Amino acid sequence: MPRSPAPPAARPAAPHEVRLIGGQWRRTRLPVADKPGLRPTPDRVRETLFNWLGQDLTGWRCVDAFAGSGALGLEAASRGAAEVLLVERDTQLVAGLREVLARLRADAVARVQRGDGVAALERWPAGTLDLVLLDPPFDAAGLFAPALAAAARAVRPGGWVYLEAPAVWDEAALAPLSLAPHRHLKAGAVHAQLLRRASA
Repeated sequence: MPRSPAPPAARPAAPHEVRLIGGQWRRTRLPVADKPGLRPTPDRVRETLFNWLGQDLTGWRCVDAFAGSGALGLEAASRGAAEVLLVERDTQLVAGLREVLARLRADAVARVQRGDGVAALERWPAGTLDLVLLDPPFDAAGLFAPALAAAARAVRPGGWVYLEAPAVWDEAALAPLSLAPHRHLKAGAVHAQLLRRASA
């Protein structure tokens, strides 16, 4: 199991917008609604993640299971991913994501689905995704284990799962899911981990 998180530190207020940092939509501004628990992945963490993955995601199939502002999934689409599904429960955030896709004319690549990210991954054909992006609300501790299990099932052997969490998931906790730690970054209260699905 992951190490027990330290008591939550006070989190800075979410910015009112973030910018995509790479690819064809570099510098595009994304609005960030003032919603409890909505904390977009910081620029530095996103930059590091896509350095780990490589800047060219041409042809990749991706799911951003807790999309929020859409920053993670749209970074993947901006870098050439062929298919990106943005899953979000909140009706207002879903409407905002659809407006962003229309503005970017990204409908051929990215789509928005209102609903539960874990359920969306559980319905996805097994072993067919290249990348799953998991950034659940930190106050929903019960989401992390089922989200990782669903992501591990959906991603292809050798594919990637990115996780933001208040605690590190270690090898012992990940091994039953056929996932292994690949890279780790701590930024404030956030542990950003890139995990790899075991090859067949």
